[in-house]
Amino acid sequence: MPESKDEQPKSFLERVQQWPAITREYVDGLRTEMKRVTWPTKKQVQSTTAVVILTVFGFAAYFKVVDEILVRALNGVQKTFTK
Repeated sequence: MPESKDEQPKSFLERVQQWPAITREYVDGLRTEMKRVTWPTKKQVQSTTAVVILTVFGFAAYFKVVDEILVRALNGVQKTFTK
C-alpha cells in the first residue's frame, strides 16, 4: 500500500527487492518478542500435560456412557415399533 497519496504504487520488482529487508525486520522483531516470553518449567509442562490427558480420558468415558445409554434407548424404541 502506498505510504502517501502522491506516491505511485510500487512495481513488482521494487516490492520483491524489499522482501529481504522486510523479512529481516520481521525476524528481528520475532527474536525480541521471544526473549520476552516466560517459558514454563519442566514440572509445569508435565503437570498440565497430565491434566490434559486425564481430562481427555474423562470426556471419552463420559461420551462412552452417554453413547451406550442412547444406543440402548434407541434399540428399545426400535424394538417397540418393529414388533
